[in-house]
Parts: sequence; C-alpha cells; structure tokens
Amino acid sequence: MLKTRIITAIVLLGLFLPALFCLPLMGWAAVMLALTLVCLREWAGFLQLSVAQTRVFLVVSAVTGVGLLYLLHQFGFHWFFYRALQVFAAASVFWLLVVPVALFFNDFFKHKALNLLLGWGLMMSLWMALVTAKEVNPYVLLVIISTIWLADSAAYFAGKQFGRHKLAPAISPGKTWEGVAGALLAVAAYAAGLKITGAVATWWVLPGLWVVTIAGIYGDLFESFFKRRANLKDSGQFLPGHGGLLDRVDGVIPALPIGMCLLFWFHYWQQSYSF
Repeated sequence: MLKTRIITAIVLLGLFLPALFCLPLMGWAAVMLALTLVCLREWAGFLQLSVAQTRVFLVVSAVTGVGLLYLLHQFGFHWFFYRALQVFAAASVFWLLVVPVALFFNDFFKHKALNLLLGWGLMMSLWMALVTAKEVNPYVLLVIISTIWLADSAAYFAGKQFGRHKLAPAISPGKTWEGVAGALLAVAAYAAGLKITGAVATWWVLPGLWVVTIAGIYGDLFESFFKRRANLKDSGQFLPGHGGLLDRVDGVIPALPIGMCLLFWFHYWQQSYSF
C-alpha cells in the first residue's frame, strides 16, 4: 500500500507541475474543471444520490463550468477575476464563521438538496480559485497547496508522537491538538524559509499561511463529517493507494479561496497605504 501511495504521489506531481507552468489558461481551466467534476461525483456519493440523480448533477455542473469557461474566453481574465473574488469572499465567510460553529455542534444541514447545493458551491469556488491563482502567479498556487500538504504531514507525525488531546473525537478520532500545534510549527518554519530565501517579500506570509493552515484543518474535518455521516472510509477510489480525490484536496477547498482573498487584501492594502 505504501509503495502504491508513493508511486501515485510521484505521478501526480509529475503531471501537476508541467500542467501548472506550461498549460495556457484555458487549457488549465478545462483540466481543473474535469477534476472538479470528479470531486463533485464523490460529493454526490456522500449524499447517497442515485445513479440518475448523480448524472443530472454532473451534467448541470459540467454545463455551468463550460459556460464559465466561455465567459472567461469572451470577457477575459480580469472580468473573471473580480467575479471570482465575490465567490471567494462568500466562501471565506462560510469556512471561517459558519464551519467552526457547525463543527462545534457536530451538525450540518440534513436536507439532501441543501447539502448538494453547498458542495456544488464549494467545489466551484475551488475551481475558480485554481484558475485565478494560476493566472495571478503559479507560485502562489504552489505555496498554498504545499502549505496544506506540509501541514497535513506535520500534523500526522506530531499527532502520532505526542497526541494526547483529541481535536474532534466525534468527527475524526485520530486528530489531536498536538497535531495542530505540529502543523502550525512546520508552517512557521516554511514561512520563515520563504522569507529568508527571498521567495516572499514580507513576514506577513506567516500569519497568512497560518490562516490557510487553520482553514485546511476545517476542510479536513468538514469532509470527515460527511464521510462519517455516509459511513464511508474514503471518498472514492480515484487515486490508487490514496482513496478519492476529495480525500487529497479537502484542505485545499477552503485554503485556496481564502488564500486568494488574503492575497488581494494585502495587495490592496499595500497600494492604498504605501508612502
């Protein structure tokens, strides 16, 4: 199993990096839309939709995505970007205000249609964030995704070594507060490395990446809640040795839209208050 996981991770990285840096915007957007549809199919599995319902859901999602691709092509990236920012702002409010309360009470919507709409909105916000981040600066996308992967790994090892206090035992029994601390420490070291090497220009990257890390933890717990409700171990079998695609991007779903909001806010703040 470990060998399969490693091979899959290497193949994914070997495909992801060339696509990120070499594909034109429209090509990248189309590939990311296809992967978003995979996530939406797995989300439909969480809600135990019938085969016919899942097909309708995916067709509607695909048509919507293609329509947005057409608008991106017709009106250009700037038009798309400022509309996407509104979506990111709404997603940030949801992840930073609504999700913590819902996780605390261990409860989300029980109506299937509401959860279907919720998942659709969150996956589409991720897709729009993937498109905008690549065009703004591919390295921004790489930094945010690598932050989530680093935080996940650090949380796992810190939890294994030092974990005593459960983070959310009713949702994900394996996660601990010590794991969260390990994740934040690892991300702090990563942020310091980015600043010291000159990859970023400001120490504001540290609180920014901490916010992204916390958002990623919420995303992980959010997916775990719905998997547990559906009595599923994995979101699917899309990635050999890893399970479903949602299992690998659950932390990125909130982190990337929030990261794009933070980036825009910091850029606007710099422009408005520079002397």
